[in-house]
Amino acid sequence: MDSASASAKTSRHHWRFFRAGGFDQVRLDSGADLLNLDKLDQKLWVALACPTSGLDFDSRTLSLIDTDKDGRVRVPELIAATRWACLCLKNPSDLLAGSPALNLASINDTLPEGKQLLASARQILSNLGKKDAATISVEETTDTVKIFAQTTFNGDGIIPVEAAQDPSVKGVIADILATHGSEVDRSGKPGVSQAKVDAFFADAQAFSDWQAKNEADATIRPAGDGTAAAAAAVAALRGKINDYFTRCRLAAFDPRAINALNREEKEYLAFTAKDLTSTSAEIAALPLARVEAGKALPLSAGLNPAWSAAVSALVTTAITPLIGARGELTEADWGVLQGKLAPYEAWSAAKAGASVEKLGLARVREILAGKSREAITGLIAQDKALEAEAGAIAAVEKLVRLNRDLSRLLHNFVSFRDFYGRKEKAIFQAGTLYLDQRSCDLCLAVEDAGRHASMAGLAGTYLAYCDCIRKATGEKRQIVAAFTGGDSENLMVGRNGVFYDRKGQDWDATITKIIDNPISIRQAFFSPYKKLVRMIEEQVAKRAAAADASVDAKLAEAAKATAEADKSKPAAPAAAPAPAKNIDAGTLAALGLIMSSLLGALGTVMVFVLGRPLWQIPLLLLAMALAISTPSVIMAYLKLRKRNLGPILDANGWAVNAKAKINVPFGGSLTQIATLPEGAERDLVDPFAEKQSPWPKAIVTAIVLLVIYGALREGGFFKLFESKPAPAQAVEVPAGKAPTPASPAEPAK
Repeated sequence: MDSASASAKTSRHHWRFFRAGGFDQVRLDSGADLLNLDKLDQKLWVALACPTSGLDFDSRTLSLIDTDKDGRVRVPELIAATRWACLCLKNPSDLLAGSPALNLASINDTLPEGKQLLASARQILSNLGKKDAATISVEETTDTVKIFAQTTFNGDGIIPVEAAQDPSVKGVIADILATHGSEVDRSGKPGVSQAKVDAFFADAQAFSDWQAKNEADATIRPAGDGTAAAAAAVAALRGKINDYFTRCRLAAFDPRAINALNREEKEYLAFTAKDLTSTSAEIAALPLARVEAGKALPLSAGLNPAWSAAVSALVTTAITPLIGARGELTEADWGVLQGKLAPYEAWSAAKAGASVEKLGLARVREILAGKSREAITGLIAQDKALEAEAGAIAAVEKLVRLNRDLSRLLHNFVSFRDFYGRKEKAIFQAGTLYLDQRSCDLCLAVEDAGRHASMAGLAGTYLAYCDCIRKATGEKRQIVAAFTGGDSENLMVGRNGVFYDRKGQDWDATITKIIDNPISIRQAFFSPYKKLVRMIEEQVAKRAAAADASVDAKLAEAAKATAEADKSKPAAPAAAPAPAKNIDAGTLAALGLIMSSLLGALGTVMVFVLGRPLWQIPLLLLAMALAISTPSVIMAYLKLRKRNLGPILDANGWAVNAKAKINVPFGGSLTQIATLPEGAERDLVDPFAEKQSPWPKAIVTAIVLLVIYGALREGGFFKLFESKPAPAQAVEVPAGKAPTPASPAEPAK
């Protein structure tokens, strides 16, 4: 063996495992275990991925571990977080304590990153007014508003108004906030980033250049300062005036269209019955003036009253200043008026920098002429220079959270120590369901019961999906509960219970879906007999319901026939009512067939049983019961041995890497059945109990004694006490007379 191989062998980490759930799971008991976690074969990890939501675990910690932000924590991400946390501490074993506060003295300041973490932690405590504190907690690292409340620069590249000392620069920052909105600084104050600053000055320059075009080209302002008002008046009436001149041209084309173009009288009748105003929609829809071939638009008399105010404004602001005063507007004048305003409309449509328009052109050009942009950019750069220190403050939060939460996550990811240890609930356990005198500890939160059941059904476990609601707050959620003890006889869709979440809050729970699987051997033993009784009950109920429906139909037909009978005929003497039949011939036949089949089978069995000695009959009946129940018991036993947690978790987004069994003993610990407390007094007298006959107990006692008696007798125990028969004596025969030989036909005596 070469020296390199020898060195590798001596440096190999010594792992320890424990067995639970039918497979080996790694123990994480020391800092060395955590540092060598990357060397543990992933085939020995219990899970390979888990979601960052839906767990009883701090979602913020999971999001810090989830570096690719895909909503799942995977093995490489967990290894990286563990190794980073170990290197940041002098003693990595401190992570296994799960302390809510991190001792500053435990930070490894021999490394550059550790020094920065220690300095940032002390800066956080100083900002919070806890300069002399020796520990830092998760709560102290979470509230960044308090941490950065007293700092002007915090490394996020966003500066508030207070960051500037020059009043003019403060004013520009305020203008940027007013026109382009704000971003929240780490201190919680509104501020601006470099992107906001660049956008503001780009818009300001564009707005100034756009206004410069107006100032340089006189054709854009044909009415001077009143050009904007003139263009607005023209735009307000453009559609109606174009409509009017088009109607006049159509009337010139065909005089027959004049009446239709001016609306018919019946259309006026439709709205004249109403209380009209000059702004009514019906009036505004009429033409601007009466339509005639080649007619100019009157500007005073003869106008549609709904548009008279707009026409008056057009005359004042546009027609008189641009084409001169006149009493009517020809179509040619209308074209000239629009042509004079066309350059202004084109310039107005190309408006740029509208976001800063509310500041006014003078203020915009004042800002552009100053040095505020360079000053603000310098402040942002000064703030960004502290990004490393601010990032270290964020790293402090990550280290404090890992110091508190990493150990618990590892014991629910690398191994399922918490779940199989039964001392603490696993992070995937949502709470406890109380229903049917049982408490179920294996409850998981689900989002879609149907989708979850398609995978979880492979677990071989009896699962009940429940809708939970808190009526006081209106909150709703769905859970799935595993019943691993008792029986399922009294579990059904619609049953209600109470669910307690991990915070102790109670929810009303209702079963909405069931995946039926064996729960216990006891249930399997009695299952065949319950199924037989249920089948008989269902058949009898179906036949009885059919018979009842048939009787009701016949009674309805008889009543209808009686009501329709000829009333003119003398009423016939009433016949004696036939006795009511509750069960028809079909029902009797079905019951007879069932009973005959059962009695036939029972007779065959009884012939065989009664042919045996009396003391063997109870043993034969017991053997028959075992023969009937044994297949069901064997099947249940095999299924109970295969119960697996994996599919239940996989349906929730986990990637379980082991066959995590829920055998009968462990399943019994997950579902507790109601028992009386130790030392409780119990009064067995039930005043409403049915009176019990003494005969069943007497018969059972007699059968037991009979079996014991027969077994002992057959075994020869009683033969020891039986008397032996006397020996046969010789018969004297007289001399000279031979004994008479026995007849061949008679048997010898």
